[in-house]
Amino acid sequence: MQYMGGTRRLGNPAPGLTSCVPRPKHSPMTTGIPFPDISPVIFTIELFGASFALRWYAMAYIVGILLGWRLAVMAVTRPRLWAGESSPMTRDQVEDLLTAIILGVIIGGRLGYVLFYRPGYYLQNPLEIAMLWQGGMAFHGGFLGVVLAVWLVARKHGLRLGDIANLVALAATPAIFLVRIANFINAELWGRPTDLPWGVIFPGAAAQECPGVEGLCARHPSQLYEAGLEGLLLGLLLVWLAFSRGWLKRRWSLAGLFFAGYGVARFLVEFVRQPDAQFVGPGNPVGLAFHIDGVGLTMGQALSLPMIAVGLLVMLWSRRGGAREKA
Repeated sequence: MQYMGGTRRLGNPAPGLTSCVPRPKHSPMTTGIPFPDISPVIFTIELFGASFALRWYAMAYIVGILLGWRLAVMAVTRPRLWAGESSPMTRDQVEDLLTAIILGVIIGGRLGYVLFYRPGYYLQNPLEIAMLWQGGMAFHGGFLGVVLAVWLVARKHGLRLGDIANLVALAATPAIFLVRIANFINAELWGRPTDLPWGVIFPGAAAQECPGVEGLCARHPSQLYEAGLEGLLLGLLLVWLAFSRGWLKRRWSLAGLFFAGYGVARFLVEFVRQPDAQFVGPGNPVGLAFHIDGVGLTMGQALSLPMIAVGLLVMLWSRRGGAREKA
């Protein structure tokens, strides 16, 4: 299940299948870093003839959500951080919000993948929409699911939407960081071929299909780029602004920064991510979703531009005081 930042590409091994893909024997003359021999499965338990596996991907979600919950609790139990030195939520309301967000991520992420990336396939195979274990989630769909979840919880409890949005933005980045690391462990969502010294030789036939490259093909570890930008860097900035610079006193301020920051990071990384297979074709080797004569945007870039625009507008509105009395 891949929600943070894109789709599972056709040809990339899905979680759980990576260990079944023969890993290439690396020649000492190969330029690039051999892919680390890390199994995507942490452990497997046999019960009543059935196997139950805990994977790094699932663990990333679990730990990321728990860390985000802890950050949210730390924030709401410090009234001095908020406008009027009054916390906008109780701990019980934070837990209610967490439940709604989990549902929003799963449902929105899956529907976003279906609608944004493979509508034709799922129109012909509608029953497979619910088969989450096959992989296929989209960050932008999960993002919309979270927006709806936040709105519903705010309406249910009569809370200020801008305060909850700030809280969610603060809590979101640990999961983004850990899931991107899990994407790397799963050897999925790799980048374009590169001869840079930190290029990684990912396993699997799809990762080794590099036209014009002789021998083993090294690729950008774009999952790690996204982990560093979308998760670690953006997350540390949000924590610093929330706990040390008083940004929680202005409704929507952190939310706006998260929208814009994630959008910019994703837009930039798209330049080195492997193009989505369904968009690659004659005259479009880069995999642009929208283009004129080879100049255009990938689907990830196209979906990130509205996030950047909305984020900047929200930050400007919040800074000018429009969020102090509204939402």
